[in-house]
Amino acid sequence: MTNTSQPGPPAASAVDLAKVYGFGDTQVIALGGVSVEFAAGQFTAIMGPSGSGKSTLMHCMAALDSPTSGKVYIGEVELSSLKDKELTRIRRDRLGFIFQAFNLVPTLNAKENITLPLDIAGQDIDKEWFDTVVRTVGLADRLKHKPNELSGGQQQRVACARALVSRPDIIFADEPTGNLDSRSGAEILAFLRNSVRELGQTIVMVTHDPGAAAYADRVLFLGDGQIVDEMFDPSAEKVLERMKNFDPIGQVS
Repeated sequence: MTNTSQPGPPAASAVDLAKVYGFGDTQVIALGGVSVEFAAGQFTAIMGPSGSGKSTLMHCMAALDSPTSGKVYIGEVELSSLKDKELTRIRRDRLGFIFQAFNLVPTLNAKENITLPLDIAGQDIDKEWFDTVVRTVGLADRLKHKPNELSGGQQQRVACARALVSRPDIIFADEPTGNLDSRSGAEILAFLRNSVRELGQTIVMVTHDPGAAAYADRVLFLGDGQIVDEMFDPSAEKVLERMKNFDPIGQVS
């Protein structure tokens, strides 16, 4: 497993992070003053019942949504101090994203989808790193295939490679195995695990699946917009048991 303590600043952190939707009687507190650090070179899973704030936390950390109050840092850069163009640059240059929907361009082949962010940014492709990423995700013989010629698991591998190819400081993954069968999901999770162990990547993943969370170094549990617990070196059984304490009907959602 990856070390749980790392020198230097965390890859990302939040201080008193709050997100409130609506006003008055319709007000919903999605996050209620969360402070958290995500260590560099660590795989963190975020879990909690529906409405606990886990996706909101990730979206605020990933600069996809703005908090109502509090601060978010990517490394030592505080996001609220940035203008729109600077935020766009942070997302492009320092963050990677993997979503439940693969978000591939259907008219591009696998290689073109992987390099798309670099092509848009006008950045050169590091061929050695590209080859390492492609080899790690097992796509070397699929690079000329378009998305409709790939299985769901292969499409998500393309999305993972796209997130990795720009060498981001941190990758945010939102239910990355939600649209996959169990075998394909296990392959994607093993890849994410290996990218942390072998490539030094930092990953934050939102999931409802205790089996998926067991691939992480650390699990954060959210409830009612607050971090209510955390676990290191998780197993699916320990995560499921812990989740039952937060959900009165014992269901993970």
